Amino acid sequence: MTKLSMGTDEMKELELSFRSRKALTVHVGEAAATEIIDFLDRLAERVEQLERGKVDVIQIVPMTSRKKAPPLRKAA
Repeated sequence: MTKLSMGTDEMKELELSFRSRKALTVHVGEAAATEIIDFLDRLAERVEQLERGKVDVIQIVPMTSRKKAPPLRKAA
């Protein structure tokens, strides 16, 4: 199960219910259901890792409205 640093409420959201596990087992067989459940657990763990490492990205754009310095005058 995916039980990294998540709270219990968050964990319950990522776990399949007993009914869902049972339905998978009945419809696709025990071996296939176990494989699917393991895959979903790993996927949920990966999503949680990505969410923990997520950072906001601020796009930096050069300012175009900046006034340019006037050209230098030659001394006469």
